[in-house]
Amino acid sequence: MNVAIVGAGLTGCLLACYLGRRGLDVTVYERRPDPRGGVVERGRSINLAISERGLDALRRIGLEERVMADALPMRGRMIHPVSGPLDFQRYSRDGDLAINSISRGALNNTLLDAAESAPGVKVLFGHRLTGLDPATGTMTFETEQGDVLAEAGVVLGADGSGSAVRGQLLAHGRVEESLDFLDHGYKELTIPAVDGEFALDPGALHIWPRGTSMMIALPNPDRSFTCTMFWPTGGTASFASLSSPAAVERHFRAHYPDVVPLAPDLADDYRHNPVGLLGTVRCAPWHADGRVGLIGDAAHAIVPFYGQGANCGFEDVVELDRCLEESGGRWERALPLFEERRRENTDAIAEMALANFVEMRDKVASPMYRLVKNVEHWLEAALPGRYVSRYALVSFSTVPYAQVRRRVRGQRRLLGTAVAAVVAGAGGRRVGAEVLWATARPHAPVTAFRSTAMSGRR
Repeated sequence: MNVAIVGAGLTGCLLACYLGRRGLDVTVYERRPDPRGGVVERGRSINLAISERGLDALRRIGLEERVMADALPMRGRMIHPVSGPLDFQRYSRDGDLAINSISRGALNNTLLDAAESAPGVKVLFGHRLTGLDPATGTMTFETEQGDVLAEAGVVLGADGSGSAVRGQLLAHGRVEESLDFLDHGYKELTIPAVDGEFALDPGALHIWPRGTSMMIALPNPDRSFTCTMFWPTGGTASFASLSSPAAVERHFRAHYPDVVPLAPDLADDYRHNPVGLLGTVRCAPWHADGRVGLIGDAAHAIVPFYGQGANCGFEDVVELDRCLEESGGRWERALPLFEERRRENTDAIAEMALANFVEMRDKVASPMYRLVKNVEHWLEAALPGRYVSRYALVSFSTVPYAQVRRRVRGQRRLLGTAVAAVVAGAGGRRVGAEVLWATARPHAPVTAFRSTAMSGRR
């Protein structure tokens, strides 16, 4: 079977590795030049936070150790207020769980190397898809040497949110799509190393929550930080409103005062780095004619606020591989089965990612938010396996996203009861986990749980 993958990004390269392992003849087409040549598009990285779902996909094909060699674990969020002390919020009660900061470019290069070394896989750069006949698998590519025709038994679009494959399916009336863009965009800045060391704590994901906007920073192996501003695209205090270096510096001194002395190229980065779009892509169906399919962002792009874009795409690859195995390698059965199994889950993470934007920019700095998180950590320790926070389920497990959403909805009453009990017992009253669980789940046998009491505190 000759398979064409359009897009040599993260998902496309990993998919090539999986299909090569199955003994298929795979050609990956990429419109860009080889990124390993050293030319990097400025301000377009959005550092990745690789967590358990992505690691699971890499682990299954023996790539985890290679990818994680340069990853930096982040065990919590460091909140930067406009004034006052920093606030470190652990992702887990004991601080033992972490998401991992990794450069998108470095990860892509590693996966490209792995794909090219996989049996039966070749990668062609400088090939921009301009035509596709879904019924025959005939493709037209624009190259520096002129148009090139190619055919494949199966064509898989792994070419991102602006997918050319999806565009061709749309033009042939095979799919419908909806694009929901936020009124926020993103722009990147750099905080360089100071005397060869990190200028900020490298063990945290740094957040500057500012209500309707925010900035985050993730560490890099060269001891710099990549900062990403998520700001409104219009109105005051937006990308559009800051038009001069002096205005940029004034805005940062007012809203991000601790960043100014750490970012000597602030004005230059702001001026020259582009503003990227943020949005959610939905389309249906994800396949056509039994031979063309969409995967990753090409099928279901999401906003980046849960750090799950790459993780979700990698999980797609695992599921498609599983569907191929169960269908005996018959693509006309595997592609519909893949969509059937994944759509509910990708819809769920799209919803949760939007909700997490509000949490990160509006809520993380509030005392009530910190109280709720402390109670959640206690519940996780008091009721191991029975109560798990949404963040832990999304980032530190492979529980399907749709199951996470349903489970969290079921846990809300328990969490609300526990928080109310802690507030009521702020003077030192102790509340037992058995009472809390019995209140939230009146039919659950209280004797099934044994835990220590918790002293209430604000």
